Parts: sequence; C-alpha cells; structure tokens
Amino acid sequence: MNGIVFLIGYMGVGKTTVGKKLAKYFEVDFVDTDRIIERKFSCSVSEYFEKFGEDSFRIEEQKVLKNIINDSEGVIVSVGGGLPCFLGNMELMNTSGITVYLKRPSKELFQRLKQGKSKRPLIAEMSDEQLLVFIEHSLKSREKYYSQALLTADRNSQEPEELAKLINSV
Repeated sequence: MNGIVFLIGYMGVGKTTVGKKLAKYFEVDFVDTDRIIERKFSCSVSEYFEKFGEDSFRIEEQKVLKNIINDSEGVIVSVGGGLPCFLGNMELMNTSGITVYLKRPSKELFQRLKQGKSKRPLIAEMSDEQLLVFIEHSLKSREKYYSQALLTADRNSQEPEELAKLINSV
C-alpha cells in the first residue's frame, strides 16, 4: 500500500478499530483526526464543540486533514464522522488518497452506540427511540457525501484481509 487511506463513516461504525488493524496489516502508521484535535486542545471533541462551536471545529478539522495530506505517506487515517460533509473535504480526500466508506445499517449502529452512549456526549442524554431517529436522520443527510468514497466496505468486508484486497484493487 502506498499513499493515504481515509476511513470514513458514521460514529460507532468502527473506523478506529478497523483502522488500527489495517495499519498493522499494512505495517504503516495510523492516525485519528479527532484524537489529533483532542491532543492539540487538551479537551474532548464534545468539549471543543461547547467551548468554540461547530464552525470552529470544522475549520480545525480541515487544517488537521490538510496537514496529514501534506506531511504523510503510507498512513491509515480515521476521520470524524462529519468531516467528509464540510468544506469540500470529501473531494480533497478523494484527490489525495483512497477513501473507504465503512458502512453499517442504522439499526446495527443503534445497537453499537446504545451500549456506549455515556462515552459520547452528543447522544448521552437521548432515549433509545430518540437515538434511533437521530442515527437514521444523520445517516440519510450524510449518505450523499459518504457515497462519494472510492470504495465501500459493508460490515461483512471490514476485516483487514478483505479491506486490503479492496484497497489494493484500486
């Protein structure tokens, strides 16, 4: 594998878990745009949103993305769930590397997120019914961006060996 592979998809889909496995498989570095921002500002993404707002976050997120593109070679990148949907980032990623949409059905995402709600302040206070509606609505609005990825990996093709085959086929 040469270049940059961007893993995109909704929160809870497994971008970080899959990304780490894929990086190990290819013997390259793994980076997570949310973790970079959290380290830089010494706060969680949700705290950043509270302190500075979403617009500021999206600008910072794009700076991180551009730095990765300019400074990295042979790396797996997990991007925040909203990153592809703002400021032309999807096009930027598509022209700078291989984008892989990790796709799972909304009901499966619901089951995954329901278990870890307390760790995600955006959804922590939602009832199960509210959470499912939120996921379905968000996925629908983001699908037009996610579907622009060069590759789509459904839940059955997210093991490193299967993803490696997909990536190497490009």
